[in-house]
Amino acid sequence: MSKRNKQGKKQTNPWFFAMELGFFAGAIWGLIRWLLYWLRFTKVPPGFLGEPFFRHDFLVTAPGHLAGYLLFIAFSMIAAMIYVLLFRKLRGPWPGMLYGILWWSALFLGGARTFLMMPPFRLPWNTVTTEFCIFLLWGMFIGYTAAIEFTDERDREQKTKLA
Repeated sequence: MSKRNKQGKKQTNPWFFAMELGFFAGAIWGLIRWLLYWLRFTKVPPGFLGEPFFRHDFLVTAPGHLAGYLLFIAFSMIAAMIYVLLFRKLRGPWPGMLYGILWWSALFLGGARTFLMMPPFRLPWNTVTTEFCIFLLWGMFIGYTAAIEFTDERDREQKTKLA
């Protein structure tokens, strides 16, 4: 939902944009997390965000995976709202990547007892690396999409494009 300002440029409503961005970030990267769990790149179940609310036995079942996927979408919507509120004017992919690392650190280091039911250093290194990379790319998706929408990144990319 956008409107035009006095100069004729399109103005985006940050709240609707953040909700939409968070939904797609959660849907896309949640599916990728699910696929990586299914392919056994990670041992963290897709429903790990539901650990405080559901029994662990439920979260490792198919309905638990679906509940975790929906929780990841909701989590992504909240994270995108925070990013758009605080950091939407930052340019480039790096702020988003740092944002993803911040969330990975908060969930896997700070909230390990709550969400993982075990310290992250007891997880296999391929799990830790896979989860780190997913959150890195998830954060970059949120950050760079917001940068393109709320800064002149789109114009800059058009100028630097090879003819």
